[in-house]
Amino acid sequence: MLFLKVKLFDLDIGVNAVVINEEDLKGTPYYPQDRVLVETPAGSFVGVLHSTKTLVNKGEIGIFREITKEIPIKDGDEAIIRHAETPLSVAYIRKKMDGQTLKPEEIHTIIDEMVTGKLSNIENTAFVTSLYINGMDMKEIEEMTRRMAETGDMIDWDESLVVDVHSIGGVPGNKTALLVVPIVAAAGLTIPKTSSRAITSAAGTADVVEVLTRVDLSLDEIKQVVTTTNGCMVWGGAIDLAPADDITINIERPLSIDPEPLLLSSVMAKKIAAGIKYLVIDIPTGEGAKVKTIDEAASLARKFIELGGRVNVHIECAITYGGQPIGRAIGPALEAREALIALENYKEAPSSLIEKAVSLAGVLLEIGGVAPPKKGKDVAEEILTSGKALEKMHEIITAQGGEPKSSDEIEIGEYKAEIIAPIDGYVTQISNKLITKVAKEAGAPKDKKAGVLLNVKIGNEVEKGDLLYTIYSSSEERLNSAVKLARRTYPIKVEGMLLKRISKF
Repeated sequence: MLFLKVKLFDLDIGVNAVVINEEDLKGTPYYPQDRVLVETPAGSFVGVLHSTKTLVNKGEIGIFREITKEIPIKDGDEAIIRHAETPLSVAYIRKKMDGQTLKPEEIHTIIDEMVTGKLSNIENTAFVTSLYINGMDMKEIEEMTRRMAETGDMIDWDESLVVDVHSIGGVPGNKTALLVVPIVAAAGLTIPKTSSRAITSAAGTADVVEVLTRVDLSLDEIKQVVTTTNGCMVWGGAIDLAPADDITINIERPLSIDPEPLLLSSVMAKKIAAGIKYLVIDIPTGEGAKVKTIDEAASLARKFIELGGRVNVHIECAITYGGQPIGRAIGPALEAREALIALENYKEAPSSLIEKAVSLAGVLLEIGGVAPPKKGKDVAEEILTSGKALEKMHEIITAQGGEPKSSDEIEIGEYKAEIIAPIDGYVTQISNKLITKVAKEAGAPKDKKAGVLLNVKIGNEVEKGDLLYTIYSSSEERLNSAVKLARRTYPIKVEGMLLKRISKF
């Protein structure tokens, strides 16, 4: 064992990480990445060992202040370091790495130990990677989904008809929830929408809504808002819904992977925890989307529907066009403004946004019994065009702690740059990936006023010098960087009718 003094740091480098000077480790049986039990007068915890030459002095142990939220450790406290037992999950993770099927209790143990911080970042990453390579059968996915939901908060509504809509993402500008929620709530259905912040996109739904109102509501506040207005649009990260999902997302993001078992369980675990009984899942499909073909989308839809049946959530899937951005706005403030424009006067909003929003809302209205079969879209359009959806949106904004604004009151970046067509021709491609990169380079989503406003869509005819899109930012430096990226990568491709000339010589 080692006897050291505590030094606290306001840093976060991993799950329960502790740092010891490498001189203190010489001649001991302790090595970097070992799991150690740290005993202090205030309490004990298991941490993952890191070594350093300079971060802490000899005789000290660096502990990160995040741990003090649960254990009141103080600077200078005596600490005893001992070996900790290897979690049971490590053997189960290795089993999945070998391509074997996990038993229910093994899956439960992995999720439990992940959430309680008993697994290191390396072990969590190994599990996520094993799912990417070897997958899971539906029984395994069901067990993982249930356990992910059970390890966090669970919302219990007084009624059985609770609906929601969820998009698997992958397409920029997807602000449809800001129309669907008020339309459905105005029809009298309960729709408690919990959303994420941006993971790889330029704006998550929570980032967009936060331009208009608070999204970091407590569980009690969410219930009060929904009781008052029938709906809400809040950030799921502010409450403890399916906490294992946040851990796996932080692994998926830098690896740019999205294992299907986690895609399925991530969506369903959070909906189970949120008390959702009826769910419409939007699967954008096309070049540049997560799902490339209709066949792939149909296969994923069948899996969602099967998983929903296993966990008692009625699911319908909508395969939607995802080959280019939805609407014209990309970035939190720009998307919030475009959503308000659609609610204020739908004729001034992009048709792709209106079409998708009323189609998805219509499915929910039919499921909820407030619209006859095949008439849901018509009912949704009537609620939108009558102003009822805008009125409901204002109610939700107010109930969540915001003040309703008109679309022309939404502030966007003060610095802007226009990107023009280099030649006469037609817009043949808008890269979802590249246009997102440009918006992020401009500062989105952290800079809520940053983003991209499209002036063209695929198929539009343009002349040399015509405006293709405008980049906005609150920082002149970030804007210049985004412009350089845009000019280097060409997110919007303009071509003439002659695509290629081939001759004999």
